[in-house]
Amino acid sequence: MALINESQPEEFILLGFNELPWLELPLFIILLITYPMTLMGNIAIILVFKLDPSLHSPMYFFLTNLLDICYTTSIVPQMLFNLGSSKKTISYVGCVLQLYFFYIMGAAECLLLALMSFDCYVAICRPLHYTLIMNQRICIQLMSTVWLSGITYAISEGTETLHLPVCGVNKLDHLVCEIPVLIKTACGKKEANELALYVACIFIVALPLCLILASYASIGHAVLNIKSSAGRKKAFGTCSYHLIVVLLFYGPAISMYLQPPSSIKRDKPKFMALFYGVVTPTVNPFIYTLRNKDVKEALGNLVRSIFTSKQKKCRQKM
Repeated sequence: MALINESQPEEFILLGFNELPWLELPLFIILLITYPMTLMGNIAIILVFKLDPSLHSPMYFFLTNLLDICYTTSIVPQMLFNLGSSKKTISYVGCVLQLYFFYIMGAAECLLLALMSFDCYVAICRPLHYTLIMNQRICIQLMSTVWLSGITYAISEGTETLHLPVCGVNKLDHLVCEIPVLIKTACGKKEANELALYVACIFIVALPLCLILASYASIGHAVLNIKSSAGRKKAFGTCSYHLIVVLLFYGPAISMYLQPPSSIKRDKPKFMALFYGVVTPTVNPFIYTLRNKDVKEALGNLVRSIFTSKQKKCRQKM
């Protein structure tokens, strides 16, 4: 089956906040500030995990695979272009590429957050078996499964959606190319597509969330049974930052995808895309560093080593 639908227009017009034009300049400025922050913050976190041997553990291995850089980059540059220009268009090929990358990264992150909660569960509830259960080979296999599942989901749902006829309509009431909005814009019978999206999201969003909740229920029970307050605090600190990220990511995703696209209110997809595509990737690095003592220490050591090396080079030149 071809990925390009010949009945589709050559480009789409992304209406964005066309009825709220006063909102475009503030959003443009906010994105112009937060996007570089997201890039720098996530690059710094990845460098810390890669360069500091003390962070070479399964949890930090999973964190380096979150790839919020790719996730936010798949949509923010296009948002910036459209908000800062009177020509608010995206080519059909660009829309296809954006959709696939966005959903590969999004689906992989849903599954990866569940995998990280399982890692927390094993670390706290099965500490004696941790190295046996979460060894390097198993971690690589789990990550491979996560990425394969994300790619399969994006290609299957994206391709099915892109083959819906639009009947000459090339306007999308959104900031980006997103499956629910494309389904809502399409003409003809689309109940099967809505059902397929709903079922797929149960496996990608709802079931991983159930696994996360079950893991944290067991973690909470185990933490309460720890006698020392210091031990409880340490155990809670191990996973608390991850729980914050879960709430920030899954909340908007559930409100957006576990309902029929036809029932979604007009401006809701736009604000949800801004939230899980911009806000969450921006705050994630700060959550990881502010809530994690090991990461803060490693980041401080990295900054000091860079500063020291620069000082030595300056002295040598003098």
